[in-house]
Amino acid sequence: MIVNRQRRIPVDLEPLAEFCRRVREELHFPEDGVTVRLVSDPAIARLNRIFRGKNAPTDVLSFPSAARQVRATVLPAHTAAGRVQTVARNRSASRGANGARNLLRRDAAVSQAYVGDIAISLDTARRNARRASRRFPLELRILILHGMLHLAGYDHENDQGQMERLERRLRRRFGLHD
Repeated sequence: MIVNRQRRIPVDLEPLAEFCRRVREELHFPEDGVTVRLVSDPAIARLNRIFRGKNAPTDVLSFPSAARQVRATVLPAHTAAGRVQTVARNRSASRGANGARNLLRRDAAVSQAYVGDIAISLDTARRNARRASRRFPLELRILILHGMLHLAGYDHENDQGQMERLERRLRRRFGLHD
């Protein structure tokens, strides 16, 4: 589900919701297992200050649900723009060469639990898109994918490149070309 909590930047929610569904299915997240909130820079700066102690906006933050944290270890991770955040890394996830197909092997109770929330600042995403010379809707899809991989337990700071390789593979699969 995508919830638009800002009013300044117009965004077409239907294509983003369809993209979220495709990524959710690829990662074997349950239906309605993730909520993406589109927010403003002041709103994400507030979240960043509360949850990370950083008084500045960022592009994307991931918040794993409490149910997923029961079987998780909290590790530092980064947003797509390279800023540190806290995410849960699922100990039972298999992250071998098969990538997303083996991503989330875990017991049935955890697999049916709510996965978590993602907050994306449309202000920062738009600036990032301009800097990277890519379309704004593409930037939003990249941030959604990145946030969902963090919800899946990936941590590109501490995983010897698994998240980055999987994200590149999924970008190709989903047509997220620059």
